[in-house]
Amino acid sequence: MARTGTIAALRNAPDTAVDWRKLLRHLAMSRALDEMEESRLVPEKKVLYQFSARGHDMAQILLGLQLDGPHDAVCGYYRSRPLLLALGVDPEDALGSAMGRAGGYSDGRDIGVVFNYPNPGGATALPMCGGVGAQYTPTAGWAQALDFYAKVLGSAEHARSIAVVLGGDGSVASNGFWSALTIATTQKLPMLFYVEDNGFGISVPSSFQTPGGNIAANLASWQGLRILSGDGTDPGEASRLIAEAVAHVREEHAPVMLRLTVPRLQGHSFQDTQTYKGENVVKAEWARDPWHKLKSYLVPARMSGQEWDAEVEAASARVETACAAAQLRPVAKPGSVMKHVFYDGEMQQVGGLRNHGWQPPAVTDMPRPEGQRINMVTAIRRVLDQELASNPHMVVFGEDVGAKGGVHAVTLGLQEKFGAERVFDTSLSEEGIIGRAVGMALAGLLPVPEIQFRKYAEPATEQLNDCGSMRWRTNNRFAAPMVVRMPVGFFKCGDPWHSQTNEVAFVHSPGWMVASPSNAEDAVGLLRTALRGNDPVIFLEHRAMLDHSWARRPWPGDDFALPFGKAKLVSEGKDATIVTWGGMVDRCESAAKGLSIDVIDLRTLMPWDRETVLASVAKTHRCLIVHEDLQTAGFGAEIAAVVASEGFTTLDAPVERLTMPDIPSPHNPALLEWAVPSVAAIRAKLEDVLGF
Repeated sequence: MARTGTIAALRNAPDTAVDWRKLLRHLAMSRALDEMEESRLVPEKKVLYQFSARGHDMAQILLGLQLDGPHDAVCGYYRSRPLLLALGVDPEDALGSAMGRAGGYSDGRDIGVVFNYPNPGGATALPMCGGVGAQYTPTAGWAQALDFYAKVLGSAEHARSIAVVLGGDGSVASNGFWSALTIATTQKLPMLFYVEDNGFGISVPSSFQTPGGNIAANLASWQGLRILSGDGTDPGEASRLIAEAVAHVREEHAPVMLRLTVPRLQGHSFQDTQTYKGENVVKAEWARDPWHKLKSYLVPARMSGQEWDAEVEAASARVETACAAAQLRPVAKPGSVMKHVFYDGEMQQVGGLRNHGWQPPAVTDMPRPEGQRINMVTAIRRVLDQELASNPHMVVFGEDVGAKGGVHAVTLGLQEKFGAERVFDTSLSEEGIIGRAVGMALAGLLPVPEIQFRKYAEPATEQLNDCGSMRWRTNNRFAAPMVVRMPVGFFKCGDPWHSQTNEVAFVHSPGWMVASPSNAEDAVGLLRTALRGNDPVIFLEHRAMLDHSWARRPWPGDDFALPFGKAKLVSEGKDATIVTWGGMVDRCESAAKGLSIDVIDLRTLMPWDRETVLASVAKTHRCLIVHEDLQTAGFGAEIAAVVASEGFTTLDAPVERLTMPDIPSPHNPALLEWAVPSVAAIRAKLEDVLGF
């Protein structure tokens, strides 16, 4: 049968394809869990956050029972437990997680309604996030990975799998929703957007989220998107629409928007009294309860009343047993929360190359210089070229990285060599760039996204933070290793939009490694390590050093890689220590000429080499920290605090910092030169330190 014929047949087919008894079993279990939490566990303060799914539950379960592709994945939100039950989540895990006990989704690290489920035997539930709308772009990334596996790597299994994202009507106003919608439709990805429209985003009506309150109607003319809409409380209608939506995504390999209206029968959360709803609204919602509609639909046509009652009683007993077992689970040892911030040798269950059998080749940290000196642009491009050639799962993408070769020419020629499937341009959305990278990494690809300038990373802050915390908050179930390339700092001039550094924001986001090379050789070594690692990495490329004569170095060898957290002693002395990185290293070296100074290039900021810094300060007894970022709360403050705390008895002078003042980067070169630490300013500050 042709694809379109298959979908038409499903649209008109009887509902015998649905396992209604199984649906009832999960629905009864979901209702029992909600009732138990609301009547007992929350009042007893055993569950601290509770979000009832009543009203949303039946349609979610119908959807979950449709996800049988070998690489299907779904990302839900805080009201998605019924779907998780349909995928096979044990109610003991669900309750144990809600109670914050050991095991379950996070070992007590995250809220119990923030789900994840590796599920090797079925559809994977991707780690959801606490932020509304944050689930959309990672799901688009998984869908794009399915497309990549099918079309580039020739996997038939991936060709029939789909990515599904759930969201409420409030989430359709979020950046993530619109970014994912653009990605899925412009790339024609196998992605199902399932919007559960209950009419309210907490207390705000859906008409505040989209004109008229109907996102399906408003997207009717959106090209490349199949729109389906209906009643999620009607068993027959909901089952047909869900089957049609899933079939269309599978068979046509194209996105679908499915909007089903459902009632939210309880408040947004347990604490929500719903005073913003009138009595008539509440009564109308309860009149649409899918529980009663399902019973009328099944009894007596498909089962007897006694069979219905037996399923409900069995589900209730199953939940009571799960509750007793969950309460016996201990609380994780408090010190265990220090584990799994980064990869520590214990492999995550989902995400990254190594779960797909890839092993990094052998490397050396000893450079073998060859050829003429090359600039950082050439060095970075050459590493990307080599790693793309050796790793078919690696993809490079961002704004203008394809045919143009990047605004800094770092990716020049790579699309021509490796094709538009592996080096490609994206829509202008940093949320979409990083979010899709998360989904790709979870699916086993190595994404190397570029954020064009540091300031442009701000719309992606939520995705960056969620990605970094993923390994920790899922207790090593999931991780999304990637390398985010990001030009930073001044160049010939400055300005508030293209010249920001603000590297400390990434250091302050747990789970991210941060590299800031000052020269071509270190760029090669650190980038190769990042591309072969098992953690997400921010790779900062200082604009002033990309073609700086000082930063040029001979090619250090095809197997050269540098460990993170190991600083370099640029020059040696006995009278003072300068600690710096990135675009300030050459200036500090010049300022220290003729003096006996240790100049330390940190090279990486997370982790940073505190041992080398402390050993140098113990020798020189003086410390000056120089960086381009602003002084207040800049990373130099962390270094100064450590030196003052752990090296206090070795100091003969106060720890000093020289940085930009607390202003945005000025545009005029004369103003910029005044603001950024210059060789003369560094020298003068150094002499003050020496003269103390």
